[in-house]
Amino acid sequence: MAEDNKYNNFQEEEELEIDLMEYARKLWASRKLLLKVAGIAAIVGVIIALGTPKTYTANVTLAPESGKSGGGGLYGIASMLGVGGLSMSSDADAFNVTLYPDVVSSTPFIIDLLDTKVKQLESENDTTLAGYLKEGTSSSLIGTIVSLPFKAIGAVMSIFSSNDDEEDNNRGINPFQLTKEQDKIVNGLRKLVVANVDKKTGVTSISVTMQDPLVCAIVADTVVTKLQEFITGYRVNKAQEDCKYWEQLHEERKNDYYEKQQNYARYTDGNQGISRESVKIEQARLENEMNLAYQVYSQVATQLQMARAKVQEAKPVFAVVEPATVPLKPSGTSRKMILIGIVFLAVAGASAWILFGQDLWKNLKEGLKEEKTIEKKEED
Repeated sequence: MAEDNKYNNFQEEEELEIDLMEYARKLWASRKLLLKVAGIAAIVGVIIALGTPKTYTANVTLAPESGKSGGGGLYGIASMLGVGGLSMSSDADAFNVTLYPDVVSSTPFIIDLLDTKVKQLESENDTTLAGYLKEGTSSSLIGTIVSLPFKAIGAVMSIFSSNDDEEDNNRGINPFQLTKEQDKIVNGLRKLVVANVDKKTGVTSISVTMQDPLVCAIVADTVVTKLQEFITGYRVNKAQEDCKYWEQLHEERKNDYYEKQQNYARYTDGNQGISRESVKIEQARLENEMNLAYQVYSQVATQLQMARAKVQEAKPVFAVVEPATVPLKPSGTSRKMILIGIVFLAVAGASAWILFGQDLWKNLKEGLKEEKTIEKKEED
């Protein structure tokens, strides 16, 4: 039994060697065709590689703050005032680290970036990011060829259309209702500005890809600044709203305490020297109401002081670990790799056609001929 298995394995290996030798002979016989295909692919690859613009990527790394924002100072105030169990932490914050990518990719945030002042590395003129994306960038050769029919159709349609789109562009961008051109710019910029968060460590990575290295670094730095302003502004506004609430409640509790105090004082002054039990009971009740109102008023005053301190302590919610720098080397696929990839795919496709495609095509043609012959015989 073991000898039979060895014999079968030996036979299979021998057949495999024969098949490989046969494939090698076919490829060698068609070497001129493969060389022609490689030459044509090399020419096409050079054209595509030279027609593909270079892109640069700037990366920024942000680390979340450790501890609770503003918690230390507020808890210190509470302890000094002798108040325990009061919480003014930012645990209920609607924007945490995991939502940073959503904030960066949101339409209002992207539209706000379009007004950023940028400067190209080889140009002395300043422009906005929207102007740079519209006039300072170039598309790849393949993208240009593919977009030619659509541009032609758009040019024809623009002749018969009104000037509504131009008027909308002159008015500015309305996030609630974007024009087709504005939506194209916003979606394009959204793909160039990407934020990712490591859920385990909370470290946020922001990458910006542009065709100009200086513009790339400026936009990356602006994204960090605007994200910081957005989150800080949200927390400051939230703290101010809380402060307004406690100020209103403080005023109400103060008036209530003063009213209870006046009631107790008037009743005490009006019933001096009277030793009736009912007078004592009413006086004790008014005193209890006054003391209770004072306790509530004191607690609210403490919360108000903490809310005011929280407004002052509102600060950035992350630290910049790796700032934006002007990239020196282009990112993405190099022109050399584009050329090698195109030549490899062309030669691989031609080899597959020589080894398998030709035989399949011949079998298919012969099968069609046999079917036609059978049909003719049946007709006769």
